[in-house]
Amino acid sequence: MEGDVTPKFRLIQAGVALLAFTLGATASRAESDEHSTATPIKHVIVLIGENRTFDNIFGTYQPKEGQSVSNLLSKGIVMSSGAAGPNAALSQQYQINQPFPSKYFIDALMTAGKTPYTNLPAPNTAYVPTAAAGLIQGQGPFDPTDVPDSLLAILEPSFETEDLGLFRTGASGLPQFSTDTRIINATGNSSFRITSAALPYDSYTGDMVHRLFHMWQQSDCDVSNATPSNPSGCLNDLYPFVGVARNDGSGSNAMGFYDIQKGDAPVFKHLADEFTLNDNYHQPVMGGTAVQHIMLGTADAIYWESFQGIMQPPAASVADPDPKSTTNVAFTADKAWTNCSDASQPGIAAIVNYLATLPWNPAPNCDSGHFYMINNLSPGTLPNGTIDAASILTGSKVPPSSLRTIGDALNDKNISWAYYGGGFDAAVRVANGSTVPVDLVAGGNYCDICNPFSYASSIMDDATQRSKHIKDAIDFFNQLDQGDLPSVAYVKPDSLVDGHPASSKLDLFEAMLENIVDKLKAQPELFSDTVLFVTFDEGGGYWDSGTFTPLDFFGDGPRIPLVVVSPYARGGKVVHSYNDHASVVKFIERNWGLKPLTSRSRDNLPNPMMSAANPYVPTNIPAVGDLFDMFDFSHH
Repeated sequence: MEGDVTPKFRLIQAGVALLAFTLGATASRAESDEHSTATPIKHVIVLIGENRTFDNIFGTYQPKEGQSVSNLLSKGIVMSSGAAGPNAALSQQYQINQPFPSKYFIDALMTAGKTPYTNLPAPNTAYVPTAAAGLIQGQGPFDPTDVPDSLLAILEPSFETEDLGLFRTGASGLPQFSTDTRIINATGNSSFRITSAALPYDSYTGDMVHRLFHMWQQSDCDVSNATPSNPSGCLNDLYPFVGVARNDGSGSNAMGFYDIQKGDAPVFKHLADEFTLNDNYHQPVMGGTAVQHIMLGTADAIYWESFQGIMQPPAASVADPDPKSTTNVAFTADKAWTNCSDASQPGIAAIVNYLATLPWNPAPNCDSGHFYMINNLSPGTLPNGTIDAASILTGSKVPPSSLRTIGDALNDKNISWAYYGGGFDAAVRVANGSTVPVDLVAGGNYCDICNPFSYASSIMDDATQRSKHIKDAIDFFNQLDQGDLPSVAYVKPDSLVDGHPASSKLDLFEAMLENIVDKLKAQPELFSDTVLFVTFDEGGGYWDSGTFTPLDFFGDGPRIPLVVVSPYARGGKVVHSYNDHASVVKFIERNWGLKPLTSRSRDNLPNPMMSAANPYVPTNIPAVGDLFDMFDFSHH
């Protein structure tokens, strides 16, 4: 990330930093280890990728003998060959008949009805790079004549040299927002395998819509459709339709899956075979990146707080998901704020009225008068601590928040923690005025909306707190190499390697993941008391065959992967207990004896009571687990 200095000076910097770090390493590890824990785990690492549902990666996964998994293959939606299976109709998708309703809906039966597609819309190259390009593109793949390996090593200092070639490959050769002719399996009306000889695993693929009101609509929820195994009554059968209606250019991208049994996602397969997989872990919020990461750090949703006397966001920034007309179901105003405590506001009644019909009667959990962020907005505080007041006042950034985070709770007990974001150092330099091209690219790929602590005034308003707790991903790797980590570490790759469709590739994320696992295994003492939780922020708009239980207005949403890497989570087990991102918060709290963050946060929910007769649905909804059942501590 040190793009503004010469390689020689970078070596000097590295040497000085290493000396200082080594001198402090023993003391720092002792600090982490001195706090009593409920388990042998003294170090938690949370690695978060981008935008993959469980079935998108594990749809054809076959677990070890004695284990079971709920996925496309086990349900017969696809066969072991990757082709459509005898129960392919379980993934069938529909389009809404005209005339469309005049108000926002989440149940297709409220309209003139729905009709199944004969053939799904064609998959699309939405935002996919056509060819390798130069640095200024800011997105891979990179042309080696403009971006040599030496420059890639500056952009991605945590990457192994042998993995840098992944930044050269995978372009589509097709125009953006055109039919993705590389995908040859998207025929008929069911889930389809993404990869083939025409589209190898190492390829960039198209993005799709994943926003709160859109995802509720895609889910097609009505309690009249409820069954014991699907108590929400959500049919999840409007995925392509909602994207096409939004004119997002995604076609049927949502219905694609990788074939893990045929060599796709090899690192994930290896880790699932060796450690423990959860096939009932969910994105906590309907929608995109920012709200998911905030839930990872707060077990809650964030709202507009008074800023310069302004008590609510400008009206122009408030969502109105009502259809534009009876012939155009696209939203009137696809924005990022909503007052979900007021059922008279656009779009709210459809969701809260549905929630009221559910047997467990979940409260919307929308405090009176609060406007909640529901789609991606950057924090109003820049990485260097400067407040971008002008952007906040337009409603395009979030005012500094007093919402309590897990970082605050750890600080109260003097338990060490840090958030490590790829590109953060460069983002600070850019905020300080750097115009060095490599800084602009690296800093631009720092994901500020992925850092839940970047919204928190308790952290970002305090230079000491920022310095101590908000770091670059390379700092994590340096500390890992020294065998010295804080008690809790959140690790977020930059946008080049986070696995996000179109802007990244899953194999880039796997390369970073494998590097972390290899380094952990190379240090048995550290690994002996460490857990690595590997998950994704959300499903990214991909379809999934699993069910979810709505907990409040915000979610839950579709299943996403969770792999637990720890000496206490070996054996290739598949655990079915119900979890979401609040479960990570609950694990940290239970392990270190912390209380729930606030009276309304999801970490107050009980652990799920699961039954063998209906293994994916808690008998005590609403509930989310604390992940303790992912481990076997009996031999400690």
